Amino acid sequence: MVVKHFDSIVVGVGGMGSSAVYNLAKRGQKVLGIEKFDVPHSEGSSHGVNRIIRLAYYEDSSYVPLLRRAYEMWSEIETIAKEQLLYKTGSIDTAPSGHELFEGSLQSCLEHDIPHEILNYRQINERFPGYEMPPGHMGLYQQDGGFVLSERAIVAYVNAAVTEGATIQARETVLNWEPEADGVRVFTDRSEYTADRLVITAGAWTAGMLPSLEELAVPERQVLAWLQPEEPSLFTPEVFPVFSAFFEEGRYYGFPVFGIPGFKIGRYHHLEEVADPDHVERNVTQEDEDVLRAASARYFPKANGTIMTLKTCLFTNTPDEHFIIDTVPGYPQVAVAAGFSGHGFKFASVVGEILGDLSINGKTRHNIELLNIDRFQS
Repeated sequence: MVVKHFDSIVVGVGGMGSSAVYNLAKRGQKVLGIEKFDVPHSEGSSHGVNRIIRLAYYEDSSYVPLLRRAYEMWSEIETIAKEQLLYKTGSIDTAPSGHELFEGSLQSCLEHDIPHEILNYRQINERFPGYEMPPGHMGLYQQDGGFVLSERAIVAYVNAAVTEGATIQARETVLNWEPEADGVRVFTDRSEYTADRLVITAGAWTAGMLPSLEELAVPERQVLAWLQPEEPSLFTPEVFPVFSAFFEEGRYYGFPVFGIPGFKIGRYHHLEEVADPDHVERNVTQEDEDVLRAASARYFPKANGTIMTLKTCLFTNTPDEHFIIDTVPGYPQVAVAAGFSGHGFKFASVVGEILGDLSINGKTRHNIELLNIDRFQS
């Protein structure tokens, strides 16, 4: 058997992997992207029309420089694809006064000079009547927030990568890989390949490629609902900002109506169900719906109409809910991006650039100290 050799192989061609394949290909690399499912597909973390993007960032203000670069690179791929992928609706981070969601969002804006407005619950409800925030809630409105079309973004990156000479192979499962001299050998259910460098962007399947991450990149079942608004005019992208919110029922996020019918809502860490990605329960239950309606009925009652769509997807969580983007200890020729913990897709554009840097140069100009694997070492 003649084994094909590549400069780089990317395992997983979803949000992060499609961007990585493109970034490597445009730098002149002979690159192969291998995807277990279709391109795009609905088995992982990037389906369901769209994902929130926001510049104010309560999770940690050190993400903001990466976000600014991500916005630039979303614009770049939009130009290449001749398609709008990022829609600015504004974003609202809302929680009881003093809660870390609101305070962290505010801190990120103050630290990085991000334009923003502070609104109390009455001001939110008056300005955006699709919202009914409870007394005591504060909100941070940021004009640059919105959403990225996740599946269309993957298509755009794959098309751009192919134009740059990349090879993409779908419905091919990576069974194993092993180091070989200064490179790697990759075994699939169809063939085997060698490469100078390997990039692992396998989402919930990452631990299967890197057993050392089994406890650091843990898949979780997630459910999303699209509900038909009783007053659709209140839930269009022009008048309804995306939101991240903490209520007594939990931490929720949501979108205006776009792409398919319905106001979209989810709860972070939905039922806290650790999942085997190959055997996750894809059927949606009444309990799943009830968890989402607990928030929509109280805080977005004019959107709490009939179910239009219910979908499962997967989070892959790290212990501290910050990403892992690094080269693999002991294997400098292998880079990994994993554990995006339910808030990663917005970064896909810049993650591809970072992975290109790490793969080719072993380092990146971007500050990813927060995201290094060695932070978990005791």
